[in-house]
Amino acid sequence: MPQLPAIFFDPAKTFDDNFDHGPFLAAGPAYQNEGEPSYTFLGHKLYSPFGIAAGSLPTSKHVGGAFNRGFDVVCYKTQRSVPFPVNEFPNVVYLDIDGDLTLEKAARPLAGRLTSDVPLEKLTITNSFGNPSRGPGFWVNDMKKAVAAQGKGQLLIASVVGTIREGFGKEDYYQDFADAAGLAVSAGAPAVEINLSCPNVANEGVVCYTHDAVLSIAQRTKAKVGDVPIIAKIGYFTPDQQELLEKIVLDTRDYVSAFSAINTIQAAIVDEDGKQLLPGEGRLRSGVCGAGIKWAGIDMVKRLDALRKKHRLSFEIIGVGGVMAPADFHDYRAAGADVVQSVTAAMWNDQLAAEIKATLH
Repeated sequence: MPQLPAIFFDPAKTFDDNFDHGPFLAAGPAYQNEGEPSYTFLGHKLYSPFGIAAGSLPTSKHVGGAFNRGFDVVCYKTQRSVPFPVNEFPNVVYLDIDGDLTLEKAARPLAGRLTSDVPLEKLTITNSFGNPSRGPGFWVNDMKKAVAAQGKGQLLIASVVGTIREGFGKEDYYQDFADAAGLAVSAGAPAVEINLSCPNVANEGVVCYTHDAVLSIAQRTKAKVGDVPIIAKIGYFTPDQQELLEKIVLDTRDYVSAFSAINTIQAAIVDEDGKQLLPGEGRLRSGVCGAGIKWAGIDMVKRLDALRKKHRLSFEIIGVGGVMAPADFHDYRAAGADVVQSVTAAMWNDQLAAEIKATLH
């Protein structure tokens, strides 16, 4: 494991331990912004177009810590309309990836292990939590505290997902995204992300590649949240899926204000004997994140930006995936991202936002 002093989320500890006792940050002063915020995203003024994507900030304490360290666009970890258990521990393992995790490499099993001596800037991991939630009885009030932690020039995004329950048809499932989003708005969330691309819940799967599902969820969520902007979190679309991506972008234009890409790349994760590494049913495959998937995030941002220009659309783009250092941030901005977010690197490096801000002019 990278031996770094500051940890937002410690994968050596259980999710509940991180939830109840984190973040495990080194003592230090808050980042001090100067002047007036000069960037804009979804109508909000920002000191920087950089922050942390949904994943490693499960409570208002974590969110507050991120804002305190200068991360300006921060996602409260994906929540549900009902309580939902976390996947069995461990939830994070380290992968030995040589260079990019291409789709060809991801089609074969990947070897994982519980420790790593790879430098943080080159680290690739898999995470498999399953979008756990303690339910709105906890998170609605806690999200109010997270909203209150926003400083000048900062933005909290509430990430939500639908939950399949007994007796649900697909439209009930789609409506549950909207219901969760409505709860987030009731907590004061100024923007909502609908997570359409989580690969780590065996019975729900990834819905962003199903046009009718995306459209129905977007329509229902917009009807529920009104003027609050909606962000659609999507996975990587292969070149063969470009027509599907374009159709989704066009057909959701009246509901979706921004796209966040990408989530992860799925792969089978095995131990040194080739057996499933993460325990539990349906967990052979999980989402890979970190340095190895940067190529895919950059590619999706470029393609979304091209569609935006081609059709003269006004949606905005969040670039996510493999943002490990300031250079990665600038690569995403050059590709067309309005905002850039990190998860893997930001888990350990609480100074990443400050390092990026030092390069802004």
